[in-house]
Amino acid sequence: MIQFQQKCQPIQLILSDVDGILTDGGVEFNNQGIETKRFNIRDGLGIKLWQKVGYHFGLITSRTSQIVKIRATELGIDLVRQGVAQKLATLDEIAQSLELNYEQICYIGDDFPDLPCIKAVGFGVTVPEASEEILSAANYVTKSPGGRGAVRDLVETILKAQRRWDGVIQQYM
Repeated sequence: MIQFQQKCQPIQLILSDVDGILTDGGVEFNNQGIETKRFNIRDGLGIKLWQKVGYHFGLITSRTSQIVKIRATELGIDLVRQGVAQKLATLDEIAQSLELNYEQICYIGDDFPDLPCIKAVGFGVTVPEASEEILSAANYVTKSPGGRGAVRDLVETILKAQRRWDGVIQQYM
């Protein structure tokens, strides 16, 4: 438990994959060929609470999707990198631009392209339905599955470990 608390303390940036984390991993196309995704509202509020504390949240995804751009804009996420082949290089670029070291970064992902990031950062996270290799590499596995509150779970976990959660939810009391 002490090691878990120590890993959460310096975190100031959460970087997230999209498909399988903010969505359930399904990709749907309508009759016009337009891609749609289903996002969880609880994840959205979790991201807003994270930002309210003054922390950064960003997206790194291998795919490129207009709906991701729209959702990111809606949530005020300005760190959005789509169509990324090498996620660790992008993570490094973001870290340098924010002048953060890897110990200050949390990465949440669910599949093999996320593995280098999960292993590199101070707090690597995945979802329960990830493959065994990803589950083994992660420091934490969310209670909620991808697309069903995993990011909210992560935000609450870190802010509680940092003893900031009570202050964040005071506005709702």
